[in-house]
Amino acid sequence: MRPFSNRQDAGRQLGRALGRYAGKHPLILGVPRGGVPVASAVATALGGDLDLVLVRKLRAPGNAELAIGAVDESGETFLTPYARMGNLKSTYLQQERLAQLETLKRRRASLTPGRKSISPRGRIAIVVDDGVATGSSMIAALQAVRQYAPARLICAVPVAPSDALRALATYADEVVSLATPDDFAAVGEFYEDFAQVSDDEVLTCLKMT
Repeated sequence: MRPFSNRQDAGRQLGRALGRYAGKHPLILGVPRGGVPVASAVATALGGDLDLVLVRKLRAPGNAELAIGAVDESGETFLTPYARMGNLKSTYLQQERLAQLETLKRRRASLTPGRKSISPRGRIAIVVDDGVATGSSMIAALQAVRQYAPARLICAVPVAPSDALRALATYADEVVSLATPDDFAAVGEFYEDFAQVSDDEVLTCLKMT
């Protein structure tokens, strides 16, 4: 049996694991789209605020599913060791970075129309996704939040491989993962229901908090 029935269930379980932050008014930052229903359930469990942290993965040439890094809304970029070793042309990386920055601008406008972002400055900030594979997007998200000087920065996910968790520990004050399987292929393998999350579902989660 898979450990999570759906993202809401994963968020409730994650909320229990983070119970020591209940009543401390944490800011829960979901990584869209899949991380937002998880983050919403965590925010409900902890009595925290919910907002988004937007990042986009940088895609490998000819393979859109392979992440070679990620970029946040400010343009701050994280590259995987493969990309940092000079195996990719700088012109390709710059073009891909600019393309994803444009996508981030559109995503922010569509997902939070007329809604001001909540500053994590001086607060307990918990960055949540529905799982981690390579860790590139989560690292970019943590870097983005760290710029605002939160009192404590926590990475919280339902599932992640151990090597990714070790990498994430460099960027967060605390890393919480409910499952750390030895045999890891994809995040969706650990959910009974891993249907794609729509923009409407993201907007509904934000309106509920």
